[in-house]
Amino acid sequence: MEHFIVSARKYRPQNFADVIGQQSITNTLEKAIENNHLAQALLFTGPRGVGKTSCARILAKNINQQDAEFSSDEDFAFNIFELDAASNNSVDDIRSLTDQVRIPPQTGKYKVYIIDEVHMLSQSAFNAFLKTLEEPPAHAIFILATTEKHKIIPTILSRCQIFDFKRIGVLDAKNYLKVICEKENIIADDDALHIIAQKADGAMRDALSIFDRVISFSGNTLTREAVAENLNVLDYETYFNMTDLMLSNKIPQVLNAFNVVLGKGFEGHNFINGLASHFRDLLVAKDKVTLELLEVGDAAKKKYLEQASKASIPFLMQAINKANDCDLNYKASKNQRLLVELILMQIASITFDGEKKKSANYIIPATFFQSLSPAVKEIAKLSQEKTAIVKPKEVKDSGQNLKTPILKSAQRRNSSLTLKSVHEEKVVKKVAEEENFDNHPKDIFTQEILQKLWKEYVTSLISKGERSMASILATDIPKLGQDFEISFIVPNKLMEDQFRKGRPKLMNFLREKLNNYGIQILVVLNETLEKKFAYTPQEKYNKMKEINPLLAKLRNAFELDM
Repeated sequence: MEHFIVSARKYRPQNFADVIGQQSITNTLEKAIENNHLAQALLFTGPRGVGKTSCARILAKNINQQDAEFSSDEDFAFNIFELDAASNNSVDDIRSLTDQVRIPPQTGKYKVYIIDEVHMLSQSAFNAFLKTLEEPPAHAIFILATTEKHKIIPTILSRCQIFDFKRIGVLDAKNYLKVICEKENIIADDDALHIIAQKADGAMRDALSIFDRVISFSGNTLTREAVAENLNVLDYETYFNMTDLMLSNKIPQVLNAFNVVLGKGFEGHNFINGLASHFRDLLVAKDKVTLELLEVGDAAKKKYLEQASKASIPFLMQAINKANDCDLNYKASKNQRLLVELILMQIASITFDGEKKKSANYIIPATFFQSLSPAVKEIAKLSQEKTAIVKPKEVKDSGQNLKTPILKSAQRRNSSLTLKSVHEEKVVKKVAEEENFDNHPKDIFTQEILQKLWKEYVTSLISKGERSMASILATDIPKLGQDFEISFIVPNKLMEDQFRKGRPKLMNFLREKLNNYGIQILVVLNETLEKKFAYTPQEKYNKMKEINPLLAKLRNAFELDM
């Protein structure tokens, strides 16, 4: 049985032309070798599986082959030293490396040291490596590779020529998978390869690993359905069907389709994110200028264009906003399924014009979808006929009883001028008159200015005779927080209630003086401060007794009561 070699190793790039999606870096390195303009310390950084180590090996091989004729027997491999910093991260390892660097190569011009995962070196090892890296021998070239550049100390970074590798695009990964399918005699759908490239998330090594897994599952024929089933991803057909149901305002069918998705083992969070991406793609497909942003196959692109013609731009914008809000609130929700279902019903109600919508979160009422069966309709018809027969009799009886005094048996009506009704009218009027200050000025102010105006307002209350409110405001210093929120501490519930009554006038005063209509005053009840204040006679007596203990003897001598 022939030994199986994974595609990531089998199709590892052997020259710069084979490297996918890093043309700018490969061209720079080729020109540097040709012009003898290569730095002695290079740092390759970027995500996993984008070609850092492969480019380092190709570069190390090509440096000594610049002047030599290419031969499979002469690859100068003995001039290339590849180290793993994860297992050689101590000072002793770096010291051993610096000792080896001093020895010139036996053949060739350069000795190349490839240090992979260099961010795993310890702090001491980095410091021990500094001098050698800054002033290496003329025959030594260091190539450092890492996925986490931020973990490397700045003194190392400043001594290296940095190359940032980017994620591989979906189309580039898909085209490379096509080439591999031709070499391996595999028949693959364009959409199937697109799903694999999307799942890889910019890493070519991950794409090849997924490719091997799917081949093991479905054989030499790759279909979109088989790939979606094996990778456990939602097919875009699911989103197309869901969008069609939403555009048709079919809420029951939408809920059933979502239940099918959950039954397959998918989370509601992933589904709503995928639906938002689908709406984004439909919005992109609305304009020819943005059509290039649609990274899908040709067959899928036709479907997107067809559905984009049915969906209006206002519908797509509202749907994207609602899906985004659901994404933000998903983790905080205690009933996550209900949250997604509400959002789906709201999206399905956007294009509904059967009733006047009173809010942005309008949902088509359930009565709209109720369909009466023939038996139910017959029962309803009979009940209407019965009501029509009984109704004249009730009118006749009521005419006979007109002579009886109605006031004796009738319930007295409450007057519309009761205290309760007046209070309710005031509350409704107050709520109705609340003003939206979103577009009003919000000037910045400091804590010192706030305290000065606070004292000014207390003085004005004293001059008006409102000493009770003034004394409450003088018990604590207001504190300015974030987003112009002012916190004020009160020691008991009684003072809290009085403060809340006088808070609207205080807020209007501060808003006008500071020219900031975003001010909010938060009252905080601190029960521990209540001990500092004495209100009842007993509390006042205990307070005075603490100050002067002789007061208790005086009370006992004269037999005084509280």
